[in-house]
Amino acid sequence: MILGLGVPELAVILLVVLVIFGPKNLPKMGAAIGKTVKNVRQGMEDDEPDPIEEPSVSHAESSKDDTDA
Repeated sequence: MILGLGVPELAVILLVVLVIFGPKNLPKMGAAIGKTVKNVRQGMEDDEPDPIEEPSVSHAESSKDDTDA
């Protein structure tokens, strides 16, 4: 059972998809769906936030700038 569907339900769904799209378009659709799923997964993995880098200003440089002004 996949998502609560049995074999007869999956067979009916497959038959309806075959009738609607035809046997010539099914490989194209399968490839397009596969590429889309792959891109979404890669996008989710790449979506990790980048570490925020703090500006590297030393205390001596900032106090020097304050006294010059």
